[in-house]
Amino acid sequence: MKTILELLEDDSRLTPEQLAVMLDKEVGDIRDLIRSFERDGVILGYKTIIDWDKTERGNVSALIELKVTPQRDRGFEKIAEKISNYDEVKNCYLMSGSFDLAVLIEGRTMNEVAYFVAEKLAPMESVVSTATHFVLRKYKDKGVVYGSVEVDERGHEF
Repeated sequence: MKTILELLEDDSRLTPEQLAVMLDKEVGDIRDLIRSFERDGVILGYKTIIDWDKTERGNVSALIELKVTPQRDRGFEKIAEKISNYDEVKNCYLMSGSFDLAVLIEGRTMNEVAYFVAEKLAPMESVVSTATHFVLRKYKDKGVVYGSVEVDERGHEF
């Protein structure tokens, strides 16, 4: 059985009334639980996933691999915090492997993304090197499959 957090992660539009029915709980208990999760920082926000390729506003995404020098007593925290504060940065992760941080950024054009990397990320004192990988097409993002729904010869979606 799915939990309230799993249900909300799958569809944040679910109302407390719908969740109460799905979980066989009281609506008031569901509301209280959601408020508690929000207050405690378990639920950090609610987002809508948009396929920007289907709009007039283009969007370019890039994954940036960063090698950085950790700082004494703060490790990677200070540089990750600084990078995360840029509006262009959508995700920032500490990684294992051949690089330290993975940063997903978005911009309107490839030039805008390249400028951000060259002028803001690469010059940071702790950054040793960067490698930029442009996203050419999204097939799935945050659990949502992009593109048209395929229909078999019988007219069934799959």
